[in-house]
Amino acid sequence: MADQVQSTPVPAIDTTPISPTRGVPERRNSLEKHLQQRPDQQDLKNRHILLDTTAAPALQAKQLELERQKITDNLKKGLEHRPERDDLVERNILPESNAAPALQAHQRELERHMRADSLEKRLQSRPKPDELIKEGILEADENPLKDD
Repeated sequence: MADQVQSTPVPAIDTTPISPTRGVPERRNSLEKHLQQRPDQQDLKNRHILLDTTAAPALQAKQLELERQKITDNLKKGLEHRPERDDLVERNILPESNAAPALQAHQRELERHMRADSLEKRLQSRPKPDELIKEGILEADENPLKDD
């Protein structure tokens, strides 16, 4: 039975490189190329990637927190001294309307047209100069329609 055992061939070991960077010279130097093309420190500060500070890196977070707290305190102080809405309406800074801001322009336009219509209606119904003379409001020689 030993004669019947067939010997299986041992597979050869594959020695081709797994990494695609081996053997390719452009990829070997890619880190050096990226380091040469990286932006300078001032550019990173201008783009707000690095903090523009002279504080030690260990203190930069605390410095940023203190700056935010200072801004918050200034805003709170400003809001405490903010005038009341009624005062701003009285000084014509805010409109009297409680309408939504998107509708306030339409509201002002409608009010202007209503005033114009009211004025036009009153002008049409005003008394004639003859009636004013009869009532003693105008004198006979005083005619507002005559050109002098």
